[in-house]
Amino acid sequence: MTRLRQRLDNLPVGRKLLAALLALLATVLLVANLAFISAAYWISQESVAPQALHTLGRLIATPEVSQKALASPAAASALLHHLDSYSPLRAAALYDSHGLRLAELQLGDPLQLPAHSEELESWRQGELRATQLIELPQPGKLPGHLLLVASGELPGVFYTGTLTASGVILAFSILLWTLIARQIRRLITRPIRHLEELTRQVTREENYALRVARGNQDEIGSLADAFNTMLSRMEAREQQLKRARDDAQAAFDQAQSLAEETRHSNRKLELEVQVRGKIEKKLTGFQKYLNSIIDSMPSALIALDEQLYVTQWNQEASALSGTRLDEALNQPVFLAFPPLKPFLPQLRRTAEQHRVEKIERVTWSRNEEPHHYELTFYPLMGGSGRGVVIRIDDITQRLSLEDMMVQSEKMLSVGGLAAGMAHEINNPLGAILHNVQNIRRRLSPELAKNQEQAVEVGIALEDVSAYLEAREIPQLLDGIQQAGSRAAKIVSHMLSFSRRSNRQMAPCQLPALIDQALEIAGNDFDLTDSFDFKTLLIQREFDDQLGPVLATANELEQVLLNLLKNAAQAIHQREVADEPGRIILRTRLNPPWAEIQVEDNGIGMPEHVRKRIFEPFFTTKEVGQGTGLGLSVSYFIITNNHKGQMEVHSLPGQGTCFTLRLPLTSTTDNTST
Repeated sequence: MTRLRQRLDNLPVGRKLLAALLALLATVLLVANLAFISAAYWISQESVAPQALHTLGRLIATPEVSQKALASPAAASALLHHLDSYSPLRAAALYDSHGLRLAELQLGDPLQLPAHSEELESWRQGELRATQLIELPQPGKLPGHLLLVASGELPGVFYTGTLTASGVILAFSILLWTLIARQIRRLITRPIRHLEELTRQVTREENYALRVARGNQDEIGSLADAFNTMLSRMEAREQQLKRARDDAQAAFDQAQSLAEETRHSNRKLELEVQVRGKIEKKLTGFQKYLNSIIDSMPSALIALDEQLYVTQWNQEASALSGTRLDEALNQPVFLAFPPLKPFLPQLRRTAEQHRVEKIERVTWSRNEEPHHYELTFYPLMGGSGRGVVIRIDDITQRLSLEDMMVQSEKMLSVGGLAAGMAHEINNPLGAILHNVQNIRRRLSPELAKNQEQAVEVGIALEDVSAYLEAREIPQLLDGIQQAGSRAAKIVSHMLSFSRRSNRQMAPCQLPALIDQALEIAGNDFDLTDSFDFKTLLIQREFDDQLGPVLATANELEQVLLNLLKNAAQAIHQREVADEPGRIILRTRLNPPWAEIQVEDNGIGMPEHVRKRIFEPFFTTKEVGQGTGLGLSVSYFIITNNHKGQMEVHSLPGQGTCFTLRLPLTSTTDNTST
């Protein structure tokens, strides 16, 4: 179907018209024949067949014929046999006076005719063919009945006539189609082909002077006029192109000579561009390298021109001022960096007098914390003009280290003084303890020398002993000896603690070291008026699996003593004591670390204090009660000297827990430093 349609689409216009006309004639002829046959069939069934059956029935209903036919079945069959050549008849049946079927006639395919006359009415209602039921009268009897059924087919002569008429009409239509085809070929096909041949000739010869004949005053004639107009314009355009081609050839010849000269010039320019490109690439790379160096410097660097407008700005300057590079460039420095506005006179003096200006110390806030900075203004001189270079250095850490060194020197002096005082106190303490021991010996009745001296002076040692017991003199001597021994032990601990460390790492038993720090802390707080360390509940949770740990004993003791003091002070600062003060001391084996924890139920710390607790000189105590160096020095001892870790967890109102971690395998230098 698709191929047939393509072939029809590709036919010439004339053939398409002829094919359409032929299809139209065939369709009209077919529709006319069908309409004629349908009309003849309708007329035959509705008018001719009923009238013929009625006429036939009237002939058979005459008394002579009907009485003879109803006499016997054979007579009935003989009568019906005479009707078998009657073409309008399809079937017939005779019924006697009792309604019984005597005979029947079937022409064509047999029909199911009723066996009794009482069934005829219902049978006729369901039959589509025309039928006639004729009553046959009989003298002295009930009448009989004749059933006639009309044929549904037209006579053969009708079809023969119809075909003959259709053939005549078809022959006439073909003749008419032939005449119309000749006119279509003359009026349409030939002018189009002539136009096509002329088009091919123009294309083949490229001769735009050809013209097509005008022809009739129709669409093909208008197409011929349009084609002639197109050829005229193309001819004019061809002439213009020829003139332009000649002009272009002359210009091309001239351009070739100029192009040769230009080629030499371009070659020179290409070489110059390549050289300049390489130079610019090197300069760009060098500029990026310099910018990387400037951005990598820890100091803030700002370059200004003579009008104090920003020309250079590194990353540290952006971090310090909060102004981005694109926002700072070509802006006045006091707008890009507002804290520098008070120093505009020094900047102008540096730019005009070409001398260095230096501000030793300024304090600005950074991340909501005060920081100290040193400002230096350098004169900038060069071929592109004059200006100023600003260098801003953060000296906060340096100042803190300087203060720490001063404080450390003070603490060393105090430590030396404490050691000297301990030595001075130790001598009279030794004399007191020695004299107490001598008094006990000279009052003892067991020594012979004492007996002799008592006899000489006339005193009984038993009476003296009774007197001393009565006056509780031995108890007083015991108190003096215990107090002296305790004082001597305190002095011994002070000497051991104040002695400078020789950085010698040695295996230490952490429980023993913790107990010694507790004893020192208890002796220290016995001297204070605020609270007594011995009133606190001390819980020890030591891990039995933890063995000796390499450490510097006196440094570790210093750290523990500092943590114990802070824990006791935090407990004392509680406003409401819901439970007694408690300090929990833990040791735990947690490879590769040995852990020490000091936990209290004191007032705790807020988060902003916890973050700064290890900073040098940071303290929450009142002026004169703390230096802010205890925890920073402790952190330095654990992390730097012992290569360990120190951290703190705290919540306000719930207490604080410090955790010390010491490596099980020492990585520190065990030699003296």
